[in-house]
Amino acid sequence: MALIAKRWQDSASETSQVVLPNDSNPLGYILGGTVMHMIDITGAIACHRHTNALALTAGVDSLDFLHPIRVGDIIILKSRVNATFRTSVEVEVEVFSEGITSGERRLTSKAYLTFVSLDEDGHPKPVAPLLIETPEDEERSRQAHGRRAVRLSRKKTGAPAK
Repeated sequence: MALIAKRWQDSASETSQVVLPNDSNPLGYILGGTVMHMIDITGAIACHRHTNALALTAGVDSLDFLHPIRVGDIIILKSRVNATFRTSVEVEVEVFSEGITSGERRLTSKAYLTFVSLDEDGHPKPVAPLLIETPEDEERSRQAHGRRAVRLSRKKTGAPAK
């Protein structure tokens, strides 16, 4: 059965919530581990929407913390599928902070995650291709394939991630 290509817009996800004191460190900023947890969940939602299947996080190629997020700010996470492979997808998650009183929004983190799609028995399952519609889509897919090549090369040689 041929899988029908899907647009990234059909699986994109957005999550937001207020950063509360129980999510923070003694300096009044959200914990990095809390941000990582939220990234994984928001990324998984985009994966699930694209694959209509269960999935596991197979790896995080990159996670950069650019700016801290203060208690009281709104944290906003946006995820989208950048590329699909035989049984996996790469999802990009961008994290923003929004000041409640200022309304100022800025990018605080960005991550690239790979998820493996699973069937009901927990075995890897083929995923629908990603429909490439714009030059931006093509560039995102090209970069994702590059990250995948590096990841597979590391796996083959046993080299640690850089």
